[in-house]
Amino acid sequence: MEPWPLRNLVLRTQRLELRPDDDAGLFELIEVARAGVHPPEYMPFGVPWTDVPDAELGVNSLRYHWSQRAALRPDDWHLNFLIRLDGKVIGEQTMSARDFAVTREVSTGSWLGRRFQGHGYGTEMRAAVLSFAFDHLGAVQARTSAYVDNEASLHVSRSLGYVDDGTMRDNRRGEPAVQLRMLVTADRFATFRPHWKLEVAGLDDCLPMLIA
Repeated sequence: MEPWPLRNLVLRTQRLELRPDDDAGLFELIEVARAGVHPPEYMPFGVPWTDVPDAELGVNSLRYHWSQRAALRPDDWHLNFLIRLDGKVIGEQTMSARDFAVTREVSTGSWLGRRFQGHGYGTEMRAAVLSFAFDHLGAVQARTSAYVDNEASLHVSRSLGYVDDGTMRDNRRGEPAVQLRMLVTADRFATFRPHWKLEVAGLDDCLPMLIA
């Protein structure tokens, strides 16, 4: 019996392959992050994980992903999908849920290395996990958020059917900043989803880990 079925889970789009994080892929991901994720003067993340020296970024990333794997339970999980283009890691797309069997709601977050931005990969990988959640896990809605000045992230969300769902204020590098909450339902996504069909493999053995 496979002790960690998630290592066999794979989502495939037209151009990208998404797999839950593995150690070899994480070392690639760290190098992508070290090469740059955003302009140094701008912080797009609620948790400013890129504001550390390179050496700390590496060990922090490993500790974070290892802790997320160890803590995964059917009633509280984070899937950190590594995004691969032509076999090379280019970024990460997360999807998480708490009490999913009851709420049928997921949340997402993502990032790409700067040199891979502007090619539509962000939209493609978000559409992949939304299709996975709605079509294969039975989710009924998905949430995300972004700072009101993060035009790229907001554009991705709106292109996939998300609607505004309130705001929240937080501390961004010592200054107050506003994030926009966004929500998309399964029915609304159905009218915005891309025309390509998501390929999913290795899911059956993973379901007990995600749906109690």
